[in-house]
Amino acid sequence: MQIRKVSIGVDYKNSMNYVVGQKALPNYIIHVIRKEQDGSVSVYVENEKQEVVLWKNFAVTMPISIEYNINY
Repeated sequence: MQIRKVSIGVDYKNSMNYVVGQKALPNYIIHVIRKEQDGSVSVYVENEKQEVVLWKNFAVTMPISIEYNINY
């Protein structure tokens, strides 16, 4: 399943949210959010030249809430 959104933080209401397609940095958008083999979550961004790079990685010890795409 594809991850659509990840929220990082103890308090969900005040957590940091990362959504696929969201602007992340000047000239970058969030390309994909991936759960890694070790349980951590990685956020990859894409620039205007369609180069995809790792932007953030959240350790398994961080409070993480994941939302998946649901395609019917």
